[in-house]
Amino acid sequence: MKIKWSSTRVLLIIVSAILIAAVIGMLLIRDTAVDTDITAHTTAIGLILPGVKDDANYSQAHFDALMSIKDELNLKILCKDRTPEDNSCLEIMRELIEKEGCKMIIAASFGYGKYVKELADLYPDICFIHPTGTESLPNLTNCMGRMYQARYLAGIVAGMRTETGEIGYVAAFSIPEVICQINAFTLGANRVAPGTKVHVRYVNSWTDDAAAKDASEALLAQYPEIDILTMHTNSLMPNLVAEEKGIWSIGFNKDNAERYPESYLTACVWEWADFYKAEITDCLQGKFHGSSKLIGMEDGIVGLSDLTENCAPGTKEAVDEAIRLFESRTFDVFYGPITDNTGTLRVPDRESLSDEEICSTFNWYVEGVIVEE
Repeated sequence: MKIKWSSTRVLLIIVSAILIAAVIGMLLIRDTAVDTDITAHTTAIGLILPGVKDDANYSQAHFDALMSIKDELNLKILCKDRTPEDNSCLEIMRELIEKEGCKMIIAASFGYGKYVKELADLYPDICFIHPTGTESLPNLTNCMGRMYQARYLAGIVAGMRTETGEIGYVAAFSIPEVICQINAFTLGANRVAPGTKVHVRYVNSWTDDAAAKDASEALLAQYPEIDILTMHTNSLMPNLVAEEKGIWSIGFNKDNAERYPESYLTACVWEWADFYKAEITDCLQGKFHGSSKLIGMEDGIVGLSDLTENCAPGTKEAVDEAIRLFESRTFDVFYGPITDNTGTLRVPDRESLSDEEICSTFNWYVEGVIVEE
């Protein structure tokens, strides 16, 4: 028996089939969207810090950055502050992975380097970020901002303000990262105040307040003509001593102008939020590829905080001029000629230091730096 179909019936069947296919397609798309939505489930991120998370300094800069993106990416931030830079940090990071289920570990200090690398080898499915580090693996990214550019600008601020040409600099360790920034600061100061001397005292600690305070006071006792203190430590003691002694200061890591209203000029600051957001997103999307990243000031990771009213007239114009030179790419901090503090020409005219030399092998000081014992 042959079935006869009317054209109307055929049309209804076709339309119904199209509608059913459309509904099924929409459901499939919806399911796929849920499966690929990186914020659909809470992701645990482990952060280990050398100092306390509310130190108004280096550690807080990292903690605040992650907290600022926590809700947007549906993150659970597990922070372990005051984590020693020794073998004990291995167990802390291991617990964050195995017991807390962290998908990424951020180890925010140079001293964690060899331990982070060891764990990255053991946990290839976990993403690791090592700020201020030097080594990378497929699942380990080390990263550093070109803080020396901000230091150069801070040197200009200091050079414009100093009346004696004598500046004190309290530093943590004599490692390339720190030496590089001391040199950049000194070059910046001498750009606007030729002959400026920068007296450096090392304290061999990132977080020891007592040592930073002693070093600040020792510099002022040895060189009473010092009229500005700055630092590359995670202690605020140089700022406090400057406020108490009635001289100027330049901060580091975070802007603390409100704490020291009578003495503060500016600060070299970190802004980690955008960087962390991009790296965490890549990790959750399975696109994380370990590498070495040196990020310029133009990307916003480093910079100067707002200049205070304590700065000398004309400071903003001098800083803006240097920034324009950076942006033009016709100048950077370590373009020659540069002479070291023994009188030896280190960077000839029309040459420059490589990123490798700037970040990993800097072991000499520019003219104007005096390292105190």
